[in-house]
Amino acid sequence: MPTTKEGPSAREQELLERAYAYSLTHGLADLSLRPLATAIGSSPRVLLFLFGSKDGLIRALLARARADELELLQRYDVPPGLTVIARELWTWLAAPERRPLMTFWVEAYGRSLVAPDGPWADFARSTVDDWLELLKASQPDPGSAKAEARRTAVLAMLRGALIDLLATGDLKRTTAAVEDYLAD
Repeated sequence: MPTTKEGPSAREQELLERAYAYSLTHGLADLSLRPLATAIGSSPRVLLFLFGSKDGLIRALLARARADELELLQRYDVPPGLTVIARELWTWLAAPERRPLMTFWVEAYGRSLVAPDGPWADFARSTVDDWLELLKASQPDPGSAKAEARRTAVLAMLRGALIDLLATGDLKRTTAAVEDYLAD
């Protein structure tokens, strides 16, 4: 693969961004290199050369999706509290412009659970760990069992509300549910 110690080549990065945009619209379930390559102005042979294999491309796409997620998490030096962070996370997760990314995320998360040895390996666990770390940093006593249980419950509620939002498109109802939960 042409990725160097400095990172991916300009061409690899360009094709990754195009493939990422394509996958946000078309998903990964039936990803086929030939239609993908045609859609992004490349060839299957070039994609295989740059990414090593179809699995290598999927791993690169998952890493790219995770980078979008981590961008949000890095906005906070000192988070302002669990409830505030949870509300901000919900606003970010539920934004209409993020629906393709969130649908992609749910697909990758699910595949990580059912195909743990494939290119999806460890995606679900990594995202859980990332979000729990952010939530932990927002708590005054993060080491207590009660704090751990609360951040786990908040994360589970956000994930559930997100999946429900993606399934129904009902932002008003799911946001009301998030607000009701966080009011406790």
